[in-house]
This record gives sequence, C-alpha cells and structure tokens, in this order.
Amino acid sequence: MGDALLELRGVRAGYGGIEVVHGVDLVVERGQVFGVLGPNGAGKTTLMKVAAALHPPTAGDVIVAGRRVNGATPDQLARAGLCLVPEGRGIFPNLSVRENLWMNTYAGASMADVEAAAYAQFPRLKDRRNQTAGTLSGGEQQMLALARAVATRPAVLLLDELSMGLAPQLVEHLYDAVVAIARQGVSILVVEQFAKTVLGAASQAAIMVGGRIVKVGTPAELEDELSAAYLGGH
Repeated sequence: MGDALLELRGVRAGYGGIEVVHGVDLVVERGQVFGVLGPNGAGKTTLMKVAAALHPPTAGDVIVAGRRVNGATPDQLARAGLCLVPEGRGIFPNLSVRENLWMNTYAGASMADVEAAAYAQFPRLKDRRNQTAGTLSGGEQQMLALARAVATRPAVLLLDELSMGLAPQLVEHLYDAVVAIARQGVSILVVEQFAKTVLGAASQAAIMVGGRIVKVGTPAELEDELSAAYLGGH
C-alpha cells in the first residue's frame, strides 16, 4: 500500500437498482489533497458517501490504511480516523461556536486543545466563540465545520463541496487551510463542482463524468480536459 491511506477499488453504487457510480478506482496518499471534479450529477457525492460508509457499494472495495472496511459503520470509520465534512457544512446551528467545538472532545482531546487548534487555524472563530453557529456567515460556518473536523485529529478527511455558496475570497482562505492541514500528514479527498476552486490546492485530481473517472493527473495535466468534461465532450 505504501503511503496510501484511502483507496477505492472498482467501486460501484446506486439507488433503487439504478447504478450511478461505475467502477471507480482512486488512491489518496498520505498528506495529499486529491480533488474529484465534475459537473452536477456526476456521482461525486455518492462516491464520497461510499468512502464514509454512509452508502453501501454494490461492488468493489473501500480500503483505509491498508484494511478493507466494507460493511463498517460511519462511527467505526470515524474512530479509525476518517472524518467527513458533508455538503451543507453539518454544524449544529442552535449551539454556539464553542459548544460546537465541545462536541468534538468525544475523540479524546481536551476542550483547551480543541479550541487552541481551531482558533489557531481560524482566528475569526475566537471572536465568534459565544455566537450561535446558525447566525454566522456561510464562510464562518464552513470554517467551523473544518475546525470541528480537524479537532478529531483525522488521518483521512473527506470534504464535499467545500466552496458551495461562498465568495471567492473566502474559498481561497478555506483552501489555504486545507493545504495547511494536508501538510500535517492528513490525506484529503475533496469533491467540487467548480474546478478552479480546488485545482490550486490539489496535487492530484480526477475528472468524474457520468459516474466514471475519465481522467486522473496533476491539475496542469487536467486543464485541457476540464472544458470538454463540463461541456459534454466525454
């Protein structure tokens, strides 16, 4: 396996007998940001749910740190070091920022350590620590979602549409944080509809169209393929 912390081998998945992911293979190395890019409806979110054990594959294997984890529950994978930040952020909107962070002390870290790590990564959250999370801006809510994820000290981090609904400046700031997290040795798989938001952060990326991976390479290698993928060239 080498340094691969997450591997998908021949993964197929669907809903009600209709297959939407068709034999996907992916490898995410330790400390790598791997982007899965593609238009809406490409199967990216279903693929992410399979990786996080939120949706069962109909075929293929999910490998985490060298171990096949098919059939594992989401909480088992979370305890093993895999953390998902879902589309829509997944914070507790009726709790304060600090209470949201407190929820993550179940992983064994002290509240002081959780807050220190969160505020070092996102100083703005310290100023908002007593504010109800649902009243934060969209960017601040996404910062909180990322901060909560990092508080669990994951080995593998899954990010689903991190940039959705956010201003470009905030997206750039969030992806700077993603790169910093990866430099700590965390393997990061991120799916995005808007390719430019992730290409500056990813060292490797794949284009997904119609439930299939049609191209894998560096961001520079994929540049010429993206327009065709999004405009139906494949």
